[in-house]
Amino acid sequence: MITDVQVERWLREDVGHHDVTNQVPGETTGRLVAKESGVAAGLEAATAVFDYLDVPVTDRLEDGTEIEPGDELLRVEGAAREVLRGERVAVNLAGHASGIATRTREAVTAARTETDDVAIAATRKTTPGLRGVEKRAVVAGGGDTHRLDLSHMVMVKDNHIEEMGLEGAIAHFDERTSFATKIDVEVERVEDAPRAATAGADIVLLDNMTPDRTRDAVAELADYDGVLAEASGGIAVADVPDYAATGVDVISMGSLTHSAPSLDLSFRTGT
Repeated sequence: MITDVQVERWLREDVGHHDVTNQVPGETTGRLVAKESGVAAGLEAATAVFDYLDVPVTDRLEDGTEIEPGDELLRVEGAAREVLRGERVAVNLAGHASGIATRTREAVTAARTETDDVAIAATRKTTPGLRGVEKRAVVAGGGDTHRLDLSHMVMVKDNHIEEMGLEGAIAHFDERTSFATKIDVEVERVEDAPRAATAGADIVLLDNMTPDRTRDAVAELADYDGVLAEASGGIAVADVPDYAATGVDVISMGSLTHSAPSLDLSFRTGT
C-alpha cells in the first residue's frame, strides 16, 4: 500500500516550502502521455499523488498494458495549481516504473523463445523508499518479485558461507526459520550445488556461472526432488535465452530494477 506519508515525502521534496511556479488559477485537465513504446506501470503511485492533492483521476490504464507513442496512460481534472504540483512526481514515478516493467517484459519474452517453464525474477537491488513501486512494476511486466524483504526467505550468501561454512550456515538458519520459510543457498562452483541440496537448501542459486556451467549444475541437482535451480549474477536481457535453455527454474536479474531506463512520458494540460 502507498501511504500518505510516502506521498507527502515525495511532494515535499519537489514542491519545497515556497512554491511560486505552480501558482496558476483556475481548473484544468491533465494527461499522462507516452512518448515511446513500452509497458505501463506505476500508475497506482501516480494516482496516489493526485489523490493526496484532491485531484480526481478520471481515467487510467491498467498496469501491464502495452503502450505506443501518443497513448494516454492517465487523465486528471482539478485545480490547476494542484494538478501542476503533482505533475513531476507522477511522471517520475510512472516513467521509472514503466521502464522497469518494459525491461521485465523484454526479459520474459526472451525467455519464452526457449521455454515457458522458467520464471524471470527481480532482486533486492531496489531504490530505497521505492521498493514497493519497483516490485509492482516487475509484476506488471510479467516477472516475479522474488523476496520482498529479508523476512520472506533466507538467502545464504557468500558472506554467510565465509563465516560459517556451507553446511554450517544452512544448519544455522534452518534452526531459526519457520517450516514455511524457504532457504535459498548461493553457490559459485558446480560441485557445491549438490552439497547445498544435500544440506537442506530449497533453492540453489547458481551465482555468476556461465550458461555451460549452469547447465552442468542443473544436471547435478536433477536427483534432488523439489529443489529449485536459480541462475543469477550479471545476466542481461540478451543472455536470457542461453540461461533459459539450461533448465533452471528461475532467472534472477538485478538489472530489472537497478539499470532499467525510465520510459519517456509527458504530462500535458489543457485540451
